[in-house]
Amino acid sequence: MLSNFLKKKLTEDQISTIFVNGIFDVIDRGFETVCDCINEDPSFVSPPSVLPQNIHDFALIVITANIIEMERLFEGHTGTRTIHLVQEKLAASYSMDSLELRQLIQEYKQFMKRVNVPSKTTLYAMSKAVFHKYELNEFQDEYFKRVNSPNPVLLKRLDELLIHFLWNWESFFKKYRV
Repeated sequence: MLSNFLKKKLTEDQISTIFVNGIFDVIDRGFETVCDCINEDPSFVSPPSVLPQNIHDFALIVITANIIEMERLFEGHTGTRTIHLVQEKLAASYSMDSLELRQLIQEYKQFMKRVNVPSKTTLYAMSKAVFHKYELNEFQDEYFKRVNSPNPVLLKRLDELLIHFLWNWESFFKKYRV
């Protein structure tokens, strides 16, 4: 109980600002590493040549995955309000209407759910979404190319890489309270 008292209290607006700035920072700083890891992965027959300037799909995958996690973890009015503020700030960053951004995120959610069947794990959905959005199947050996499925070794490497793009809410709420 005393630990809750010692935590710094933040408003929903402050949490949403910290989250949006943090997500953009990790995407901007990390995507080049993701490109390098994909391009140099030994499971490919030829290098995919994913370019750092092709960040758009990756950013939307990371944003969508984090919103999925927020919806899972946040409850009640405070959670709904925080998610709404996050979406408004993201929309402003993309110079989009909030409704337009929510629709785009919904499309990515559906895509990620579809490529991730039967799993419901957000991290796996991220890895499979990257695999499909960057058309990595074209660069696999014949067997995996024919079955149109990521090589499990590649998928594991993507999982290990992409876990760093999921916001650590557990750690965040050890320091802060709403």
